[in-house]
Amino acid sequence: MSSLDTIGLVRPDYAHIAKRVTPEEPFAGEGAVLKWYDIAPADAPVPAEIHDLARVCLHAGLVAGRLEVAGDIGFVILHRCGESFYFLIVSTWRNENELWETVWVKTGSDDLEFSQWQTAGTHRPVFCVWELGAVCHERLAWSEYLRSARDVPAREGYLADAFAGEV
Repeated sequence: MSSLDTIGLVRPDYAHIAKRVTPEEPFAGEGAVLKWYDIAPADAPVPAEIHDLARVCLHAGLVAGRLEVAGDIGFVILHRCGESFYFLIVSTWRNENELWETVWVKTGSDDLEFSQWQTAGTHRPVFCVWELGAVCHERLAWSEYLRSARDVPAREGYLADAFAGEV
């Protein structure tokens, strides 16, 4: 018997589906500029009211100091995970080559806004396979920026370089 017989198992009833990454209008406010990606099944996109709520909560978090990304550039992922559960992942580039993140969540229709996601333990989730589609693109786009003149036109080029597609 191999150790692979008992580790890394996936539930037998799990059915993996494709989702769509859709770039949206970047978010700019309080000294931060962030590309925006919605991730959802093609037949159940992020509803406009959730998208708008996420932007309002993001702005309010910046103004109130609950989201510390002033002066940063990066990207946001708004991920629909089921009927009414959403992750709002804010990722920014710091120290030239590090990706920093803040994760907020809306756990159901009873949640009136997004709030910071609290997790227990020392080993924590980072990105799921669908989110990694956008993250992989962003890694390449940021690496290209780092190899550039890193001037305003290069930053504009980074912000214009967005991913769209099935993951």
